Amino acid sequence: MRQLYHLPISPASRKVRLVLAEKSLTFDMIEERDWERREDFLALNPSGEVPVLIEETGDVICGASAICDYLEETTPALALMPPTPIERAEVRRLVDWFDSKFAAEVSDGLIFEKVTRRFLTTADGGGAPEMGVVRAALHNLRYHLDYISYLMEDRRWLAGEALTLADLAAAAHLSCLDYVGDVPWGQYSGAKDWYVRIKSRPAFRAILADHVPGMPPPKLYANLDF
Repeated sequence: MRQLYHLPISPASRKVRLVLAEKSLTFDMIEERDWERREDFLALNPSGEVPVLIEETGDVICGASAICDYLEETTPALALMPPTPIERAEVRRLVDWFDSKFAAEVSDGLIFEKVTRRFLTTADGGGAPEMGVVRAALHNLRYHLDYISYLMEDRRWLAGEALTLADLAAAAHLSCLDYVGDVPWGQYSGAKDWYVRIKSRPAFRAILADHVPGMPPPKLYANLDF
């Protein structure tokens, strides 16, 4: 069976997990604390980052974008990219929005400060979160929730009428923030309605079952009616 090296609270890892699940592809998960820089893992991916997918053939695909492209090409019957070039361009624009802009302005800082620091030694940057970083990320989050709500005013899904990779990329980031209780859903009805629908999909069940040792999620994290 194919294997996925991942971290539970990693948007990149979650995006790949959601793509695999939406395409009904079976896989085993291996948790990899990539900050430990294990030699065996570095041999798989010299960048030392998750996710890494190992196919049943033994082929290794590294990085969320490369993995998602590979899965879309090898499992085209369950497409997460629309049929026309202009539609695909909009999906790619939104994937880049969340994986680059949203990550830089919101999720990278919050996840590092509130999750990753817990597992690092003091010498490696562990300790209490930098609250200035947290406050800035939470401020930026509101802008992005506004944008999602705006998109949902005349679309069924983020990029159009069908679920695409754009929705999975956004949900991967927001589900990580939801795990640490940092998304003010009640103030953004359009974004919340979208998230309720994607959160209710069968592909999301494993995401909602994630558990970080010593850091349980809030009660509403796995609640489909929140």
